Amino acid sequence: MRGTGARDGGRAGAVLDSGLPDPDDPVPTDLLAVPAARRTAIDALARELVAGRRVAISTHLNADGDGCGSEAALSRMLAQHGLLPRIVNPTPWPEMYQFLLGEGVDDQTPRGSKALRDLDLMIVVDISDVKRLGVLAESVRALTVPKLVIDHHLDSDDPAGTIVVSDTTACATAELVYDLAQVMGWTITPAIAQSLYTGMLTDTGGFRFSNTTPRCLAVAAQLLACGVDPEEMYTRIYASAPAGRVRLMAEVLGTLEVDSPYGLAWLSMNPDALEKHGVKSEDLDGIVEHARSIAGTRMALFFRDLGHDKVKVSFRSIGGTDVNAFARRFGGGGHAKAAGALVAGSLAEVRGRVVTAAREYLGAGPSR
Repeated sequence: MRGTGARDGGRAGAVLDSGLPDPDDPVPTDLLAVPAARRTAIDALARELVAGRRVAISTHLNADGDGCGSEAALSRMLAQHGLLPRIVNPTPWPEMYQFLLGEGVDDQTPRGSKALRDLDLMIVVDISDVKRLGVLAESVRALTVPKLVIDHHLDSDDPAGTIVVSDTTACATAELVYDLAQVMGWTITPAIAQSLYTGMLTDTGGFRFSNTTPRCLAVAAQLLACGVDPEEMYTRIYASAPAGRVRLMAEVLGTLEVDSPYGLAWLSMNPDALEKHGVKSEDLDGIVEHARSIAGTRMALFFRDLGHDKVKVSFRSIGGTDVNAFARRFGGGGHAKAAGALVAGSLAEVRGRVVTAAREYLGAGPSR
């Protein structure tokens, strides 16, 4: 069972007669109302949330702020209502999001697939394709318990579950977890609010990207009212970089190449760079944005050599360029303006193939 109607808009809202918000109601309630299609899908998912059930929660490889924030918030919500949640991810919890852990969040990732035994329920967040569960994918496929999905990516042919709350108009999966709390009438504690805000803040690029909708900001305002300190969150996420990350960024930015006639820019990274600078994969977050920030850029690429003839490619775009459609040519996917793919081959080979294909793709596309 899945919610299908949310893709036709999903955003609630009415124009006030004066054109201005009521000063006594700075967050209009129509923006906070859960869209009908989402509510229907959430109702189906909620029937599985029975007290006493043992629940595993997972997200994609190299979890980001939305994956971690959605997991931590959901875990605390379920624990407060009598379920027994555990987090089981395909890769370790990122150090930069350690502050989201604590009471109500039981991270059993180190146990691997063993932590998926003795379950009553599986919930996967921020994933439309089960393959993004990496080493856990086959174990999740084999589960016979109900498998639920909460996600805001485009559908794939190989989903992680059959009971799905999915809406691409949501700014982040965390927005959908917020809606679950609203439909269920659950209280959003300061810790839950901080987790949800993390997901929304990071997936909108600090509320700068085009997925920053009026509803997104209305929900964020509610989370601030629940106890989130925006300056603290900025410091934790954007102003706590280790020195090695800045040195790594300098090295990667030194590889910048720009093809102005096509509106194309790209960066590259060698396989030993993380070890050289003493940093982790999570410290790469946002590096591709520097290529996207160049005037005239329609598509930005970041090639990360993983070694063993595997290259991770990050795709970003501005304007009408759909990098999700482009990434699918290489077995990847994501959003229209942010996608990724894992491509076989050496760094030079993959970069050559992708850049050539990007020039062809942009040559027929709209200008910025």
